[in-house]
Amino acid sequence: MAIRIKSEWFRNGAAKTPQQTASAMAFITWRVAQNMLKQMRTAHFDIEVGPQYFAFTREVLVFLTQVQDRMAFARMGAEGRADFITALVRRVAEILQENEDTLLGVPAAGQPSHFDQFIDLFNELSDHYAEFGCAADEPDFGFVRYLGHRIEVLMPAKDQRWVVDQIMAIEVPEAVQMIQRGMQGVLSTEPRAPRRARMAATGD
Repeated sequence: MAIRIKSEWFRNGAAKTPQQTASAMAFITWRVAQNMLKQMRTAHFDIEVGPQYFAFTREVLVFLTQVQDRMAFARMGAEGRADFITALVRRVAEILQENEDTLLGVPAAGQPSHFDQFIDLFNELSDHYAEFGCAADEPDFGFVRYLGHRIEVLMPAKDQRWVVDQIMAIEVPEAVQMIQRGMQGVLSTEPRAPRRARMAATGD
């Protein structure tokens, strides 16, 4: 089931900075990743709360930020894209760290923080995802299959046979659609309708 994504923070008629867009998209990205995890568990894939839960979440967050990197290139140009993706990855890492620190505890002294672990993973996988295409905001078959195989190794043996198909056929298409809607919403410069007018239009 798709979640409802708020993507109209900035509807004041003005163009937004890459950093503003990134802040909004980081929250959306986190929500989309959590929705994917919830749906996987509803479909009876075993993803235990703990290290596996966050390993899955990190992989999905990296994938979604890589997709947005391609989207940003088409919408913002090279300079805007660089500012956007840097701010997006850092904000996503902050949200992830807040949750990991709360549920797993802060890493021991001398160990990388959860923030740094995500940044390192994003940097490592950027070269891998760069080999794949993303046309018209849609990641290609190899792009999606790579995520599926990275998730596969995180799953118990009973789930490994089915998880790649679940990711590719069901979870990623829905997640990408939500990211597309979010990006369209936060980049829109159309003034947001007054609340009374919106309520009348929707019948609320």
